[in-house]
Amino acid sequence: MFGRVAIIGIGLIGSSIARAVRARGLARHIAIADRSADHLERAEALGLGDSLHAGADAAVVGADLVVACVPVGACEEVAKLIARDLAPGAIVTDVGSVKGSVVRQMRPHLPAGIHFIPGHPVAGTEFSGPDAGFADLFDGRWCILTPPSDDVDADAIARLTAFWRALGSNVECMTPDHHDLVLAITSHVPHLIAYNIVGTADDLEAVTQSEVMKFSAGGFRDFTRIAASDPTMWRDVFLHNREAVIEVLGRFTEDLIALQRHIRWGEGDDLFELFTRTRAIRRGIIGMGQETPAADFGRRKG
Repeated sequence: MFGRVAIIGIGLIGSSIARAVRARGLARHIAIADRSADHLERAEALGLGDSLHAGADAAVVGADLVVACVPVGACEEVAKLIARDLAPGAIVTDVGSVKGSVVRQMRPHLPAGIHFIPGHPVAGTEFSGPDAGFADLFDGRWCILTPPSDDVDADAIARLTAFWRALGSNVECMTPDHHDLVLAITSHVPHLIAYNIVGTADDLEAVTQSEVMKFSAGGFRDFTRIAASDPTMWRDVFLHNREAVIEVLGRFTEDLIALQRHIRWGEGDDLFELFTRTRAIRRGIIGMGQETPAADFGRRKG
């Protein structure tokens, strides 16, 4: 599908892409770049790439697909590094959870003749690093492509769409701003709530840390899984999608106050109506193949 794929950043997503590209024969050459010598050493030991580079500029030479798998805040630096070495006609994309900021950071530095199509595979785990990746991470998940303007080459979009489908993803296109609003409600604010509730538990003087861990019920346990995600990545997400996150947080705060009122005044019918609606959302997610209906969310025992 591609002659040379350059993957910049070999963490969870980058290593999963490399594994899937290798397993499914999607490129003749996989070039990997990472600033961490330890990450490059592990990538070599795991056989993730055909060539390994400390600099992103060297990795992109001759590449017809470049995938930036770095925290959102590092995208401008990457664009500046690779701009002079990109091959004419190359597709440049990314995997970040924020798209408007990525467009503003990268597009001004990329030369004419490059097809810039930001992307976001909506897949992942709380783990990070080269060892965390696996080839079927994207199977049945969605990848959102966000062409920054209407004049992006249709053939390039089709090639990138075919690439993500070959990795196992469903693919949808939308504008960067709409993506950021959708992800604020489905991902960013839920992560913020998880970080906050786990932090509150850690600060609660009446409950010891050992009790928090020992008596963790399913709800709190799920919050801790989310709150274990990469702190650098999520710091950048909130700083670079602040407008959409603040908008959704405002609506969430209003709804939380209403919920507090229902509990305070014993308004059971209102609580029941809300819980019925939210239960339907859960069933819809399962019905669309984005979660398992297994008991205890499919956790493996032992």
